[in-house]
Amino acid sequence: MSTITVYVPRDSAALAAGADRVARCIAKEAAARGLMLELVRNGSRGMFWLEPLVEVNTPSGRIAYGPVTPDDVAGLFDAGFLTGGKHPLALGLTEDIPYLKKQERLTFARMGITDPVSLTDYQAYEGFAGLRRALALAPEEIVQQVLDSGLRGRGGAAFPAGIKWKTVLGTAAAQKYIVCNADEGDSGTYSDRMTMEGDPFMLIEGMTIAGLATGATQGYIYVRSEYPHAIATLNEAIRIAEAAGFLGDNILRSGKRFSLAVRKGAGSYVCGEETALLESLEGKRGIVRAKPPLPAIEGLFGQPTLINNVITLASVPLILARGAAFYRDYGVGRSRGTLPMQLAGNIKYGGLVEKAFGVTLRELLYDYGGGSASGRPIKAVQVGGPLGAYLPESQWDLPLDYEAYAAVGGTVGHGGIVVHDDTADLSKLARYAMEFCALESCGKCTPCRIGSTRGVEVIDKIRNNQNRPQQVILLRDLCNTMVHGSLCAMGGMTPFPVLSALDHFPQDFGLVVPDREAA
Repeated sequence: MSTITVYVPRDSAALAAGADRVARCIAKEAAARGLMLELVRNGSRGMFWLEPLVEVNTPSGRIAYGPVTPDDVAGLFDAGFLTGGKHPLALGLTEDIPYLKKQERLTFARMGITDPVSLTDYQAYEGFAGLRRALALAPEEIVQQVLDSGLRGRGGAAFPAGIKWKTVLGTAAAQKYIVCNADEGDSGTYSDRMTMEGDPFMLIEGMTIAGLATGATQGYIYVRSEYPHAIATLNEAIRIAEAAGFLGDNILRSGKRFSLAVRKGAGSYVCGEETALLESLEGKRGIVRAKPPLPAIEGLFGQPTLINNVITLASVPLILARGAAFYRDYGVGRSRGTLPMQLAGNIKYGGLVEKAFGVTLRELLYDYGGGSASGRPIKAVQVGGPLGAYLPESQWDLPLDYEAYAAVGGTVGHGGIVVHDDTADLSKLARYAMEFCALESCGKCTPCRIGSTRGVEVIDKIRNNQNRPQQVILLRDLCNTMVHGSLCAMGGMTPFPVLSALDHFPQDFGLVVPDREAA
């Protein structure tokens, strides 16, 4: 009897939905029936409303069933699911599920397909092809590939990645560092976590290539403490990569070296800012540093340091493996490649969608997300985390790219999309933005530390109709001070959600909306 392969995700979202219990039930049921099967714990495909998503390898491809509960397992066996049998939970070929089929998965090409800690699986799907090519290139040539690809920082700032790499390469020092910012703290974001849990070798490969390109020999992955499964998976993957010669003092017998270690953050949102992250890595309180000097010149322990987000570094192996032009051919304008966008909030089909830049928010909300989970009309969508603007329906047809969003006071950020239906009160959400800043501010600069506290007070007065017209003027003036006077994006971007709520949803603040037709 041939062994059949069954896949049950080990991703945190799947575990929260009961994936471990489902896996145990499948193994127990197979044993009771005398059936031979190989149970693989893969990453998630990112369709969270279907988790736990169970897949079975058949001659025609992988067949999906979901969401599966322990009570469903016996019935699945009775229906012959090991050979793709019909069942109410059957979804057909996984790759043909419209949500997946319409995506352009470059960075997430292996996600949900492979065992995250199997080197054999990773290499079977183009893993380490980029590293092998990088080992044959000079550092300047690697950097040029990143520059030519048009890759920009996926953590939110959208700074051209190759320029950072070139700066670190061109700065002489006895020791240089690569730091991965995995302090994913934005609301509605999880692509970093999915990468670390579902395809950790991709991040390891990207950081190793960055080390070869810049002359750095030590790397650190700074992971938020709320990601225990990601931390465990990364540590396991690093040990496996070291044992196989993909990390260490003699990478693939090239004579080149790069070492990697995981560091756990303490939970501060501001540690997602690169200089505060460096302070935390050095064992200090996470407070923003003044710039200059730039971290690329004086970063970790005063040495040249390349700091990139998880998805930025995870995009590099493909660029090296297939060439800069391949990656650059996706996207629009100066926004090249793809972005893993994360649908969350009041959305029917929450999950990860990787698309080339240029897709519209309306497409994401309805073609992928299926509209609101409540069934009510969508009112506002916050894009780019808790510091991102609230976009009204009039802006949902903009092409999703950095410049188009900046032109309307928005931000793409890390690709987090949080949906609110027509019951949402935008004045409350604006207040929350200021309150969040007050709670999470590192306290180093006055506009952020004091401005956010005053912001809460002013919004409360507007909501309570205490001299409302004058308070609105004061709020706008306060936001202007925070934008132009804050030391980092924490205070500098907090006004984005506040002003967008005020501009697009004035009725929620009790303001009179002009009757344009009468005018």
